Amino acid sequence: MPTTVASSRRTAISVLVALGLVGIAMVSLGATGGLPFTFKPVTGQALAVVEEVPGPETGPKCALDKRYVDEQPVGLRPDVLDAWNTLRAKAKQQNISLCVNDGKRSRGQQQREFDNAVQRFGTEELAKRYVLTPETSMHVKGIAVDIQPLASAAWVEKNGGALGWCRRYDNEKWHFEYDPAYATGGCPALLPSATGS
Repeated sequence: MPTTVASSRRTAISVLVALGLVGIAMVSLGATGGLPFTFKPVTGQALAVVEEVPGPETGPKCALDKRYVDEQPVGLRPDVLDAWNTLRAKAKQQNISLCVNDGKRSRGQQQREFDNAVQRFGTEELAKRYVLTPETSMHVKGIAVDIQPLASAAWVEKNGGALGWCRRYDNEKWHFEYDPAYATGGCPALLPSATGS
């Protein structure tokens, strides 16, 4: 009996040592960028900094209107994703389909959007009426979605406030932002544009 106990202890110790070595190897690989799931903590910031998480830049065609895509809502803040799923389920109950033409963007994606808008409109001031800089975009913060087609966006404008989704800009009938306070306090007044002017 004592030989069996000693043998079991040696086996347990060997397994623990092996697991420890695997852990050390994983940490070492992570420090060199060898593992895709590693992260680099930044003092004073939460581990999951939503602004740095890219969303998809495209998606399958929207079944309702092939001019638009229907992105997966990847990268939205977790509470926003839950609220989006609730909104989409409520819409489906009323035979309304919602396509996410644009959702979460990384800072790089947003900068490209802004640069393209500057080229299209000619100046940064005009571009900012439709596309914000990465520092100010709610898409980068992971709390905004652009919904298409416009008939679906109109349904969200009418029904989404009770679930925390509000249209924010008069010149963007497709842009909605989530805030749980909207569900109880109502939607704020529309701003003329993303810049407020």
